[in-house]
Amino acid sequence: MMSPPSGPGQPSPWIQIVPLVFFFVVIYFLLIRPARTRQKQVQKMLEALKPGDRVVTSGGLIGTIIAVDRDIVQLRIADKIKVDVTKSSVASLQDQPSSGQEA
Repeated sequence: MMSPPSGPGQPSPWIQIVPLVFFFVVIYFLLIRPARTRQKQVQKMLEALKPGDRVVTSGGLIGTIIAVDRDIVQLRIADKIKVDVTKSSVASLQDQPSSGQEA
């Protein structure tokens, strides 16, 4: 038995694969690559934490870093109130207010 000849009614297998490859390339550039870039930025920020930085945690606490251990950050959230949080719960650095421009 012979395989049916590829005629004008049957597209080439490469033509069927091209849309699938295009789809994965688009997904990579729209989702995967930006997520990796953001993850690297967050990791770099966490490694650079130092006492005196003002941070916001993922729980919404805003405080000043007093001490940094391997995985624990001690924050001062008010006068004489200190809390320990995991380093991974630090969501972002808060901008420092400029001296002389405070109300």
